[in-house]
Amino acid sequence: MTLTLVLGGARSGKTTLALRLAEARTRAPVMIATAEALDAEMAERIARHRAERGLHWRTIEAPLDLTGAIEALGPGELAVVDCLTLWLSNQLFAGHDVEAETERLLAAMGGRNLILVSNEVGLGIVPDNALARSFRDAQGRLNQRVAAICDQVVFVAAGLPLVMKGKMDEVTSRQSSGGC
Repeated sequence: MTLTLVLGGARSGKTTLALRLAEARTRAPVMIATAEALDAEMAERIARHRAERGLHWRTIEAPLDLTGAIEALGPGELAVVDCLTLWLSNQLFAGHDVEAETERLLAAMGGRNLILVSNEVGLGIVPDNALARSFRDAQGRLNQRVAAICDQVVFVAAGLPLVMKGKMDEVTSRQSSGGC
């Protein structure tokens, strides 16, 4: 069982890399999607991503119950979680206890084949409001905790992967071709 965390900024190529990793590791990948179609643009984006993945992907929508979705995976199934950033913001907006939900998530990850996608949000300017600063801080803590238990951590910038933890494999050593 392997836990991989793929970090990067918006449109860095992190999801493209995560999908390539999954397809190299299994013939029946699972996508656990945390986005919600709250407006027309997001609905279009979700539909486009689903079509790009192809029919061999099984999709589970889990904007809030990511832990339940992970626990429902079959033995040996490999899933891409896209993404922890949206899951965290969903938790905050729902008024959930982020620390308790994070503990549940980390416990569920043990012994699973997961490729987790997350945004690195701490590289830019300090946000100008308390809510945005709180989110940035919570995202940084979540990324650190997930990275600590992952076997492999890859940072993606401009479509180029940098392995921060674990071994470089063939898929991560090739240049990404875009995506988000």
